[in-house]
Amino acid sequence: MRASLISAAFVAALVGYGSTIALVLAAAAAVGASEAQTASWVLAVCLAKAIGAAVLSTWHRVPVVLAWSTPGTALVAATTGLSMEMAVGAFVLTGLLIALTGLVRPLGRAVARIPDGIAGGMLAGVLLPFVLKGVEAADSAPLLVLPMLAVFALVRLKNPAVAVIAALAAGLALAFGSGQADWPALALPLPRLVPVLPEFDPGTVVGLVIPLYLVTMASQNLPGFATMRAAGFEPPVRSGLGVTGVLSALSAFFGAHTISMAAITAAICMGDDVHPDRSQRWKVGLAYAVFWALLGLCSPAILTLLAALPPQVMLALVGLALLGALTGALATAMAVPEQRFAAVLTLGITAAGVPFLGVGAAFWGLVAGVAVYLTERAARR
Repeated sequence: MRASLISAAFVAALVGYGSTIALVLAAAAAVGASEAQTASWVLAVCLAKAIGAAVLSTWHRVPVVLAWSTPGTALVAATTGLSMEMAVGAFVLTGLLIALTGLVRPLGRAVARIPDGIAGGMLAGVLLPFVLKGVEAADSAPLLVLPMLAVFALVRLKNPAVAVIAALAAGLALAFGSGQADWPALALPLPRLVPVLPEFDPGTVVGLVIPLYLVTMASQNLPGFATMRAAGFEPPVRSGLGVTGVLSALSAFFGAHTISMAAITAAICMGDDVHPDRSQRWKVGLAYAVFWALLGLCSPAILTLLAALPPQVMLALVGLALLGALTGALATAMAVPEQRFAAVLTLGITAAGVPFLGVGAAFWGLVAGVAVYLTERAARR
């Protein structure tokens, strides 16, 4: 295998893992996952991505790069009152919904009918609180966080894809170098999958499954397919949704959240510099799968290292990791003038994070936005 294939896969896997692993840990903490369940969560989602990328790349002979649902993870982290069992139930149902979307065409068309601005407003409302918490972290620990922000801004000018990893490296150096964090005793124990019995709560189904499904489809899968088309490859839409949906449902029984098509990291693996022969470029999916499997196996040591950091470092890292996604969501929310008011209303209700009748704020933001949009459109007509 060419060295360029291996290097592209390594960078893509490292960027995908390092830039958002802090958000996964925040989601696990929000649902009360134990240390063993958190390690199982990370291992299971890494293995699901590895298997899916290898299967789809080999099956279709195109480079298929998968990701975990970053906005979906943020949605879980922002949800209150969930147990690990309830979260797993939501992950299972979300995976099945994604798989059904690949099989049942009307379901995919129904998702496509949701106005882009309102979907963008819901996603922005989910992400905004995490960015604001990053600002609060800078206020409470400026000597740690402000240098991280400076490194992020400078590296982003040259290579946006690795800016968050550079900020993480700066945070590690500052925290351990200044004595604000004690270096843990690192070991390489083999992680193990811990089964979790799902709990299917009606409020969770409405308040988490539907928003999680929508943000994964609108913010991950659709841009991922578009990235493949832009690179000149025909995306395997139906099989891609089927494979990622089934793997998400199966890995959920071990705590893993939803996986999806990748967009930003996929672009790293599809250029001409990866392999001059387009017919051989699919092999990057195999190398990508190997690296994700290795990251999953090394997760106990990585999680131990991150757990030793001051909380402000992790909050700042999450905020920086979501800036790009928040920018895209806000741009989508404001793109169509006729949808702007409804999109801002959706954003405000979702960002408030106040559940109603046991159902999460993201669902009510979506309902309110769609209702206002339909009312305004009827009035204009």
